[in-house]
This record gives sequence, C-alpha cells and structure tokens, in this order.
Amino acid sequence: MSSSSVAPPAKPPMRDALVAAAFQLFLEHGYEQTTVDDIVALAGVGRRSFFRYFPSKEDVVFPDHEGCLADMTAFLAAGDPRCEPVRRVCDAARLVLRMYAENPTFSVQRYRLTKQVPGLRAYELSVVWRYERALAEYLRGRYAGRPDGTLRADVVAAAVVAAHNNALRSWLRSDGRIDAEETVGHALGYVQAAFGTEAAAPTAGGASAALFGGPAEHPDDVVVLVSRRDAPLWRVVQEIETAFGRA
Repeated sequence: MSSSSVAPPAKPPMRDALVAAAFQLFLEHGYEQTTVDDIVALAGVGRRSFFRYFPSKEDVVFPDHEGCLADMTAFLAAGDPRCEPVRRVCDAARLVLRMYAENPTFSVQRYRLTKQVPGLRAYELSVVWRYERALAEYLRGRYAGRPDGTLRADVVAAAVVAAHNNALRSWLRSDGRIDAEETVGHALGYVQAAFGTEAAAPTAGGASAALFGGPAEHPDDVVVLVSRRDAPLWRVVQEIETAFGRA
C-alpha cells in the first residue's frame, strides 16, 4: 500500500480535545489564570463549541461525572429486587472507582488541581452529594415501610460514599500506584459488615459473625449487648465490635 493511501490519524472527539487543552493550560499557567477563550484557542474551536459540551469552566475539570452518575442510576434501577441492598450500593460505588481508574494520569492531575483551587473543591462536594443522593433514593425504596427506613437509607448512603472516598483519596495520593480495587473493596467491606442484611440483627444463637466478615471462633459463645433504644446505629455497631474484642 502506498503512503499516499494511508488515512491521516483521526482527530480526537471535540469534547476530549477541549478537556486535553484545558488541562494542558491548567498545568502550565494555573486554573485561575486560564480562560475559556484560552482553552478554545488551543483546541482550535469556537466558544460556542465549548459551551455546547460544558456549561462552565468548572465542568471541564469533571467531564465524566454526568455519565458515571447516569450509569450508577441505571445500575441501581436494573437490580434484582431480591439482591442485598447494601451490597448493591457498594457495587454501584465501584462504578465511580472504575471511572477514575480508567485514566489514572488524568485522575491524579485532577486531584492535585482540585486540592489547589477552593472553587473546585466546592464543586466536587456538590458532585459527591449527587452520588450520595442517588444511593439514598435507591435505599429508601428498598427500605420503604421499615421502621427508620429513611434514616437507615441516608446513613448507609453516607457511609458508602465516605468509605469509597477515603479509599479513593488514598489511591490518588499514591499517584495511582496502589491497587485501587483492593483498597476500595477493603473500605466498602466495612460498610457491608456494619449495615448488610446478614448483620442487621443477632440470630437466636448469638450475635451474627457475618458482622465481622467470617465465622465465629467460638460458635457456642453468646454476646449480650444492652443499649439505649434511642442510641444511633453507629454507636450500637461500635459497642458490638468492642464486645467481640473483649470476648
């Protein structure tokens, strides 16, 4: 085949080109010093093209969250109603992890940039809140009709987001060198152990060993816990964990 018949390399999609141009400028000149006009000039497009994809300069820093949030919502909606709800929301949170892990270099750059710019940190918090709300809405449906169902849904959703983000930040601080799946899986395991169905109540033979992720070392032992009726769930879990540590 002659060289004249070789097709030129395909241009990246305009959306990706805008993101690449923006981050190049952010890294070279700083976020605050970079304007939308600078970004479109480097990308070789007009301002109208930029705003067709991104409502604001902040949005170009988080170009993938809208799609990920839609994927998460669809994943939750498609779940078998018989599936364990806490496991389902933990699996949904892993979709966010995979989004970050698909492009570690970009994710680490964004993490560093967000740490430096207060406005981006505030924007990121609003994005995190939307993920948490999606998880809570799913759980409210699953816990509908149960005593304190709404409270439980909100607490579990907040716990999932906190555990996921704690592990995600550890991965980002390592510049993507540690195992992301393992780190996040370990963190979400705490949530499943504390709030999963198998740990929701003691069985007739004693407290469920599933709360701590494995079979009881002494299956004939019985741990009795006395707690105030109005004690928050996290306090009850903490007291059970302490009791098992003394057993």
